[in-house]
Amino acid sequence: MSRHVSSDQRLLRAIEAIYDAAPEPQQWPRALGAIADYFDDVGAILIWHRNDGTFGTIVSETLTAAQQDYESNGWAARDIKAIRAQELGYFFSGEPFADRHIGFDETMKKHPCSVEFFDKHGLGFIGSVAVSPDPHVGVVMSVQRNSRLKPQFSDAELEDLRTISRHIEKSLRLSVRLLNAQVTNVSLGEALARIGIGVFALDSLGCVIFSNPAAQQFLGDALYLSQGRLRLNSIRTGTVLDQAIAQTIRAEPPELIADTKPILVQSAASSRRLAIYLLPLFQSALAEQFLTQTRAIVLVVEQKLDEPADPAIVRDLFGLTLGEARIAAMIGAGIPPKNAAERLGIAEDTARNVLKRVFAKVGVSRQSELTALLAKLVLR
Repeated sequence: MSRHVSSDQRLLRAIEAIYDAAPEPQQWPRALGAIADYFDDVGAILIWHRNDGTFGTIVSETLTAAQQDYESNGWAARDIKAIRAQELGYFFSGEPFADRHIGFDETMKKHPCSVEFFDKHGLGFIGSVAVSPDPHVGVVMSVQRNSRLKPQFSDAELEDLRTISRHIEKSLRLSVRLLNAQVTNVSLGEALARIGIGVFALDSLGCVIFSNPAAQQFLGDALYLSQGRLRLNSIRTGTVLDQAIAQTIRAEPPELIADTKPILVQSAASSRRLAIYLLPLFQSALAEQFLTQTRAIVLVVEQKLDEPADPAIVRDLFGLTLGEARIAAMIGAGIPPKNAAERLGIAEDTARNVLKRVFAKVGVSRQSELTALLAKLVLR
């Protein structure tokens, strides 16, 4: 088997593992291990932090000892790479970055964190990217490389990381909410009942075999069930949904790797505006019967006029970076730049500079114009 084919197979395994972790957050270590295997590196880590200042990590099994050291000995507060990356806005921007982008030099090599933590655990170069789809929870995924064995991440590898990051982002739409619902302490069914987004589980025929309370509230409006299948009242978007469900269940390699966009729906009978995301599911060890038969998960997220638009939708629609889209979504919802900066953990000057770039890219000059544009195109 050629190296190229082997690489493609590893990429597919990584993507499959990422989606399997969506309804089962405890599978993220396996998914992170598959991501590290794709790059043939030491391990991978998800670092998350909330607006209230709390943080945590999820790591591949190979980094368990490093994780314990990192969290118990205060390295999180002295992680020179994370601090530098945050200062430069990479935790916010959504752009993949490597050591060269954060100015890793001899001084940083001699930093206590480098000598006493990274070197101790055989860690060196990183390839990282912000992946959180939740405006209240920041998440960065980082692949850890042994710098004695391999060079820094190349531009081509960072592009691979960008591809993988879009799948992580989709999976985290469900995982982050389940983690917030403390899924480890309750059954999955109970956790799904607590979250505020609609979740439909589909079997191999595309029939709904489970729906949580939030999902059921959408039925009879823009969505309905016909012979057990999820349908949309709109003929145009209904056809798109049918095709997307068939494609997701089929999960052929080219379709699986592709970065599929959400389906935007507006109810004809109400002011509800919905974003529909489809996640494939492959193999889950959960005991819940509905999940063992599930081949696709449909997430339905309501887009409310008085809340920021989904940054990922804004990004894809206007060709922005994720960081620019986060600013655009908040400013477009009437949040002042100073408050937006505080929520995102960046300086106010940074937020204003990003806003200028957003205005130039989307062709507006005022906050009111941006608000009107988002309401028309994103929340239509």
